[in-house]
Amino acid sequence: TIDKEAISINFIKYVLTDEFLNEESRSCGPRDNDKVPSHLSPDLLNNDNDFIIDAPGTRPVWISIDIPADVPAGIYTGSITRKSASGTVDHRINLEVLNKQLPAPSEWYFHLDLWQNPFAVARFHGVELWSKDHLDLLRPLLKKLANAGQKCITTTLIDKPWGDNKPCYDDFRSMINWSREKDGTWKFDYAVFDQYVNLSMECGIKKQINCYSMVPINNKFSWFDEETSETVVMEAIPGTEEYENIWRFFLLDFRAHVKEKGWLELTTLALDEREEEEMTNMFRFLKQTAPEFKIAMAGFYYENINSSIYDFSSNWRDYGRIPGEAIKSRKNSGLITTYYVACGIPKPNNFTFSPPSESCFEGWIAAAMGFDGFLRWAYNSWPENPLIDSRYIKWPAGDTYLIYPGPLSSIRFERLREGIQDYEKIRILREGLSENSSDKAASELKRLNDFLDSIDATSLDNISAAQVINEGKQLLYEIVKSVE
Repeated sequence: TIDKEAISINFIKYVLTDEFLNEESRSCGPRDNDKVPSHLSPDLLNNDNDFIIDAPGTRPVWISIDIPADVPAGIYTGSITRKSASGTVDHRINLEVLNKQLPAPSEWYFHLDLWQNPFAVARFHGVELWSKDHLDLLRPLLKKLANAGQKCITTTLIDKPWGDNKPCYDDFRSMINWSREKDGTWKFDYAVFDQYVNLSMECGIKKQINCYSMVPINNKFSWFDEETSETVVMEAIPGTEEYENIWRFFLLDFRAHVKEKGWLELTTLALDEREEEEMTNMFRFLKQTAPEFKIAMAGFYYENINSSIYDFSSNWRDYGRIPGEAIKSRKNSGLITTYYVACGIPKPNNFTFSPPSESCFEGWIAAAMGFDGFLRWAYNSWPENPLIDSRYIKWPAGDTYLIYPGPLSSIRFERLREGIQDYEKIRILREGLSENSSDKAASELKRLNDFLDSIDATSLDNISAAQVINEGKQLLYEIVKSVE
């Protein structure tokens, strides 16, 4: 039997959303909520046990069954009871469990990198940053993320690494306090950084610590000056003497700190959509100063610096996307290659107005095109009132978050996790079929590879994501049944 505790039922709540804009081929940038058409979209998975609905009307329900690893293969039947003023109705469920098992999320190969925003959590709930209340609120958010196979901890080295122009409602502040003493020496306080990394690891996110950023959006850096008792803000561009004088002291101190904590091998210096010249200068300086640090970067593909980036996430736009041969070459070199979608990608995407199947499709794209995983810039960069309105003044609605305060999940997040599970199923099947010397296994492996070869960047131009993944899931089912 499958215990009823494995079944969760959520009423689906609607939130305000908008639509993809293509004015002058731009969907990113300021948007006026009063001028962009808006509507309600079902996305938030509410934990309430009951609700009031006016007749005639409908309300969608989300049902999840978390199959325990030790459940034997077979057909399982059960029912879910719905009670209302008009009576009680039993809804029958028939579920087939196959003789295959997914490992625990911590063992999934899929490299998931959803950026966390702990500052949004403190603001929304009205608690002091880094207080016990704040950490208690962060814990379930991080555990939910770890249960989707998250690999990366999002940390900040400096204040506002994404600039002053409010890319999200709550600015990212520095997790490291920089101060310059009266004698000109530098002092760095890592207490918050350590606290957040330790918490994330306790919650199950422990493969990589991504640190933003040595090349911030506006090239501005700040510190507290002990002599003047003021915060100093300075603009310094990679390749200049000013830049290297600032970062040399920090890198040497930071390297010693993460080495002492046992985190040096996990730590990357992370960059987001920076120019090739800036990155080239930064890489040169890093190699001279602290070559032990690895680089993580999300952005467009530049062949000249490709080999310098340990964890590269390619923008999904047609121009600047990493070519297939480069993905293979990076994999052979032990480098990580993922892709990401953001405000300028009409589909596939994770907006609150996107078809939910596109979130699942993102896992299939990764498997088909050889990517190691997927990145998205915002796990929980909530707008002002995310439980009601998913819009933000700069980006398409839902672009800034996949999970709601609570934490309450979303259809988008659950479908993304489903696509990651499909990626793992594909990986496991491919490995098993490759090791099986029978003609039947070879034939089924060819069927699977042929289907994946049919998926590419243009797939959604002609058919829906739902059509692709439904066909793919049926194929996985048939292959498992045929080689039992």
